Amino acid sequence: MILAIIERIENLENEKPFHNRFFLTQHYKDIFDELDVLLFPIISEKNLEKVCELCDGLIVTGSAIDIHPKYYKEEPLPTKTYEIDEFKLDKKAIKLFSDAGKPILGICGGIQSINVCFGGSLNQQIENHDLKNELHAIAIKENSFLHKTYQKNKVEVNSFHHQSVKKVAEGFGVTAYAEDGTIESIEKDNMIGVQWHPEEMNDLEFFRNFVKTFLENRK
Repeated sequence: MILAIIERIENLENEKPFHNRFFLTQHYKDIFDELDVLLFPIISEKNLEKVCELCDGLIVTGSAIDIHPKYYKEEPLPTKTYEIDEFKLDKKAIKLFSDAGKPILGICGGIQSINVCFGGSLNQQIENHDLKNELHAIAIKENSFLHKTYQKNKVEVNSFHHQSVKKVAEGFGVTAYAEDGTIESIEKDNMIGVQWHPEEMNDLEFFRNFVKTFLENRK
């Protein structure tokens, strides 16, 4: 089993000439080693059609780079600058895997990319959700992927974001909320987006159930 996974850009100014890098955190490596799933890193829009042919599903990872609001027909806040556009890659990959009927999992910035890709919008700035190592409660909708995974109506998750889903893309359902009403998860068929970082929590059961539900059943 092979999962395509989007790597993210970082610029470490103090490490020139090796400062421009693409990266994944070790959390993903450890989790998918445990699940015996091969990760296929994506860093370019080139040859994505071939990547989609080779891979069984897609993970859209979190990013520190915001999606430019032009993609959901809003003007940027005066305090925002957008020097790097990672969404072009996200959008092309999401569309290809969606058109192929292959599962897609979006994490943190990934849920935002999925939502914008299918016509939704974002809150450009929210407060009290970049909690570092603190957890907060979310309420989970019954009969959702999350409820089937955790068998609970409420769980605690981490929070490392300052944007969130605003208008939900057509066809998607909201399957988890924070106590302040922030959307924490959306689902449509075999596409799942979560606003937290289950990989950082080493939530093996979350990823195992994603694989079992949407990938093993395709075989």
